[in-house]
Amino acid sequence: MENIKLTEYSHGAGCGCKISPATLESIIKNTRDTIKYPNLLVGNNSNDDAAAYDLGNGTSILSTTDFFMPIVDDPFTFGKIAAANAISDIYAMGGKPLMAISILGWPVKVLSAEIASLVIDGGRAACEEAGIPLAGGHSIDSPEPIFGLAVTGIVENKRLKRNNQATTGCEIFITKPLGIGILTTAQKRKKIEPGEIDPAIEAMCTLNKIGAELSFLDGVVALTDVTGFGLLGHLGEVCKGSGISATITYDHVPLLPNTKKYLNMDCISGGTKNNFASYGDTIEPMTDEQKYILCDAQTSGGLLVVVKKESVPAFLKLTSDSGLTLSSIGYTHEAQEKLIKVI
Repeated sequence: MENIKLTEYSHGAGCGCKISPATLESIIKNTRDTIKYPNLLVGNNSNDDAAAYDLGNGTSILSTTDFFMPIVDDPFTFGKIAAANAISDIYAMGGKPLMAISILGWPVKVLSAEIASLVIDGGRAACEEAGIPLAGGHSIDSPEPIFGLAVTGIVENKRLKRNNQATTGCEIFITKPLGIGILTTAQKRKKIEPGEIDPAIEAMCTLNKIGAELSFLDGVVALTDVTGFGLLGHLGEVCKGSGISATITYDHVPLLPNTKKYLNMDCISGGTKNNFASYGDTIEPMTDEQKYILCDAQTSGGLLVVVKKESVPAFLKLTSDSGLTLSSIGYTHEAQEKLIKVI
């Protein structure tokens, strides 16, 4: 097979190629009439991670889709990351994935079918790790390579976790370090040093399975995953939907190795800049470093978890038993003029 670098065949990378939050809002603002479907527990109204449809037997079907252009050069790894990212939406609702369907756009006159097959193999590997079949899919001839999944899941209604149910006086946690957008931008610009992209790849390939376990903790009052809108974008959705504000302690936010090194080399994605342009006016003033790290467009990022203070010990035990070492990165409080403050 020819030596190819997939990131050279796309104008964007991973979730950094998402439409900006402001533009997306203008697109979907008139498409949110879900009143006529009472069984639709979660639709467009809350900007949540997946749709939830009540089956009437105490459970809901979850449905989501996510796809993007290459975030790494290796085809198999790209497929695995894209699949892990899509499956994460089910875990972010506290659900269990059931099956997936692939979405493939491929420049067939530029890149071989063999390379596309490796991408799908990577997607299938992530599905197998999640314990679900890659049950089919759809493909088109497109100018740039695109891959992702449509994923179906299930959750007990009483265990359904949403992004707009946070309350004041809670602690905030994130299950993966930030910096994915900065490191992958460094790779795309050929500035990355050997081996220094590896922690980002490992993080992106890691499934957010812990979300299904967190559904059993009543003290977890809000849950979402951190992807293309960055930590502050997704936290802002939590705050806005819940009618509260939050304070983030910057030095407590975990970062991937060498994140600041490549930030200082100006490895900032266009998606990250679009993020701040879209919601920067909802955040109290920050330093440039804080802005570009906390708004950094993540791909297959961690779960953002809002936990009642009295439930923090149980939360930390559960996450520790799953191999995660976490600490609070902030807290929620009464609504202020700005949604988020960084200290």
